[in-house]
Amino acid sequence: MPRAEDVLVEEHLRELASRLHGPARLKSDLLTEARHDLLDVVDAYREGGVPPTEAQRRAVAEFGSPAQLLPSWQAELAVAALRGLSLRMLAVAGVAVVAGDLTWRGSSWSDSAPPPAAYRLLSASVDWIWMGALLLAVAGLLVVAASARSPRPGLAVAQRAVGAGLTGTLVLGMLTGGALFAWSIDRWDAALTWPPMIIGLVLAGGAYFSLTRAARGWLLAAAR
Repeated sequence: MPRAEDVLVEEHLRELASRLHGPARLKSDLLTEARHDLLDVVDAYREGGVPPTEAQRRAVAEFGSPAQLLPSWQAELAVAALRGLSLRMLAVAGVAVVAGDLTWRGSSWSDSAPPPAAYRLLSASVDWIWMGALLLAVAGLLVVAASARSPRPGLAVAQRAVGAGLTGTLVLGMLTGGALFAWSIDRWDAALTWPPMIIGLVLAGGAYFSLTRAARGWLLAAAR
């Protein structure tokens, strides 16, 4: 818990916090650990007879400036953000690949005239996009695992490549999925009142919202 007399320590931590971007829990853990380390050094100086303000100043100087600390901390936050994005994409893409066609089964228009070739191509494209997202999500988790074992420079490039791929795939999936749904209700009036379609639309909206937040979090963390 912050101590009222440790003004310089808290100012240093606030500056670090304002410049860090990434998963809130990990960011909080990093700052909490930093606070404990700083206060331990302050206490050691004070026990040696150093005045409180000078003890804080020395502890902060020894601990490191934002320029020294932020690169490694931000890199850790970026990896955690990529992990979160990959896990969400893995879950959403997995469901989309397995259950995407369930919204159509048993519909009143299933036995009607087959849709045009362009519609079938768009539908197939949506399936392939989600399959690609599934593979990218697995790749993201593998890169994260490799980064935890050995943070080599090449892995940082791989992290950015996979994260950019996941973000781009999400945008593409949203555009093609929205176009397919709009085309479906334009072609078949019953599609708008078909319960599986309505349920699928609600679930897809929630999934897109969750993925968009995760992608935005990764972009902010990786841009620092």
